[in-house]
Amino acid sequence: MTRGVGGHSPANVQKFLSGVGYPADKQDLIECARRNHAPDEVMQEIRKLPDEQYGGPQDVMKGYGQIE
Repeated sequence: MTRGVGGHSPANVQKFLSGVGYPADKQDLIECARRNHAPDEVMQEIRKLPDEQYGGPQDVMKGYGQIE
């Protein structure tokens, strides 16, 4: 699927991670996005992230870049 469309844009993902406390693991990101009422498309993208510790938004974007 083409990135940058609908929920698949990195900016959309970051928008719904507003307020997350870093460092954060994947579950923290999921919970934050849920609290921010992320749509299903964004939640699916976050669930695809590698299961690791993220030190900041730049690490999330690196993980996002690894999603196929």
